[in-house]
Amino acid sequence: MREAVDRGKKSEAAWNEALDSYRQRHPDLAAQLESSIAGALPAGWDAGVPEFGVESGPIATRSASGKVLNAIGSQVPWLIGGSADLAGSNNSLLEGAGNFGANAYAGRNIYFGIREHFMAAACSGMALHGGIRPYAATFFVFTDYARPAIRLAALMGLPVIYIMTHDSIGLGQDGPTHQPIEHLASLRAMPGLHVVRPADANETAAAWKYAVRRTEGPTMLVLTRQKLPILEPTDALSSGVARGAYVAADSESEHPDVLIMATGSEVSVALEGRALLAAQGIQARVVSMPCWEQFRAQPAQYKDEVLPPGVRARVAIEAGSTAGWHEWIGERGDVLGIDRYGASAPAPELFRQFGFTAETVAARALAVLENIE
Repeated sequence: MREAVDRGKKSEAAWNEALDSYRQRHPDLAAQLESSIAGALPAGWDAGVPEFGVESGPIATRSASGKVLNAIGSQVPWLIGGSADLAGSNNSLLEGAGNFGANAYAGRNIYFGIREHFMAAACSGMALHGGIRPYAATFFVFTDYARPAIRLAALMGLPVIYIMTHDSIGLGQDGPTHQPIEHLASLRAMPGLHVVRPADANETAAAWKYAVRRTEGPTMLVLTRQKLPILEPTDALSSGVARGAYVAADSESEHPDVLIMATGSEVSVALEGRALLAAQGIQARVVSMPCWEQFRAQPAQYKDEVLPPGVRARVAIEAGSTAGWHEWIGERGDVLGIDRYGASAPAPELFRQFGFTAETVAARALAVLENIE
């Protein structure tokens, strides 16, 4: 026992001596090393994160994510990761950062191969080791393969970032086998995991900032294949995403008649439904709810500001299972979702077929209002 203690002291002394020498020879790199081990972020790490103007036109959140990832990666050299053979589609490559491999340990892009469970488990190992901020990417439906490793990361509170694209029936002709339906609900039920489904490119940038800052557990970014319109940004967007939910568009009256809640690609549909209701004299507030777990953790005052308890007419819209939404809509609310498997067709056709249209949202809201009255 005494010999083991002595060996440990000698090893620590040797490490400290080597680190002191390294500091003298490479002060900047030594500072990076110590920051990475401490889990700290360098000053200005998010200064280059792009802002997306409405005039730039529609962009898929997976594409926006790739731009944000590279902006952050250029400032945080210990951000390292890769994809389960889908890097080009997941937009998860760090440009100019090289590929990790035998005799190429400086590379930051890891080609995991079609091994989702191994990929997620390896990222957990890197997070446990420390000094590295790992991320893993694949299609959202393939979380089924990675689930045991994701669950252990949540159990251990590891700050792994998961990039999950192709988040709904919006992926189109790949059909039901690749279209996640129950996945949002099942992963939201996993304690310790924060699931973030941004509505557009700017919410995606805010979601990345939230994920990088969050170190007490894993965070999953759930992103679209299809292009989405860039929404008119509000002052509340960045802080609102960091708090899990915020008012994306308010009613003109002080007290809205109905609340319309949505995540991801359905937020723009909710906004279109709000416009139809306004034309009929119905005042609707649209709430974007990218992260239920973070919103649930907010003070009651903030939650009541976003979702006023006195407004019982509520409609939720999400292209996935309706399970879980009743926490937010109450007993008299309605959920426009999918409780069956999808179909193979172009995304716009599928959204019409499954009722994810402004007309359906407005009709559901009117029905809820009539039921409450």
